[in-house]
Amino acid sequence: MPELPEVETTRRGLAPHLLGRTVVGLDVRQPRLRWPLPAELRETLPGQRILDVERRAKYLLVHTEPGSALLHLGMSGSLRVLPASTPVGTHDHVDWRLDSGQVLRFTDPRRFGSQLWQPRGQTHPLLAGLGPEPLSDDFDGDLLWVRSRGRKAAVKLLLMDQAVVVGVGNIYASEALFAAGIHPRRPAGAISRERYARLADEVKRILAYAIRRGGTTLRDFISPDGLPGYFEQELFAYGREGEPCRVCDTPIRAIVLGQRSTFFCPRCQR
Repeated sequence: MPELPEVETTRRGLAPHLLGRTVVGLDVRQPRLRWPLPAELRETLPGQRILDVERRAKYLLVHTEPGSALLHLGMSGSLRVLPASTPVGTHDHVDWRLDSGQVLRFTDPRRFGSQLWQPRGQTHPLLAGLGPEPLSDDFDGDLLWVRSRGRKAAVKLLLMDQAVVVGVGNIYASEALFAAGIHPRRPAGAISRERYARLADEVKRILAYAIRRGGTTLRDFISPDGLPGYFEQELFAYGREGEPCRVCDTPIRAIVLGQRSTFFCPRCQR
């Protein structure tokens, strides 16, 4: 699944082509994605000028005067701005026709993505209760330490709890824990404030660097320009089971936490 850096890369790639443009109409070839396209989106968006393109967690919000389209890429979705004459593929489910003569095309082979609507002045239920953005000043080691008190669950599960901090998915949680030298299965409540300070700093550093590098190349993810991300070749833990640790040469191990594969170095992480 595309994680925060991939979604932010998508936002940055799309924004110059969308800002100030008017959505002339929608071509909906498959209305049933993860959820059916709501009538509010189909009826309200056409004719509206795009005011801003924002990211919240792993959602993209395309703001217009009456409200915002709430977009999620799901497991395999992509959004690209293309000439309106571009042939339509099997999995090209929704086109936003723009006054520029281009289309914003949503492609999703697995149809786990979504396009929803948030009226102006309201917060969509999917966004309610989310924690702070990891790259914001609201996220730091003190927050992690406070939220972890009394928790016996693994620290990796705390880091991936969207009510604690948004957008730190499986790949980047593994990488941040490696960089901070913390074993992913260590009980969250047993970690000191000092170690959480380092973990929060590593989350920020790694996410920011991954964004600069274009995200992580996943099997199904491509960026708006059609190119993959460039961070995968620099991963220290994720997906490297059996390979030597880049720091100490100990083979990387894998376990399952929260039904997700988790990678770590048994020597570097305690």
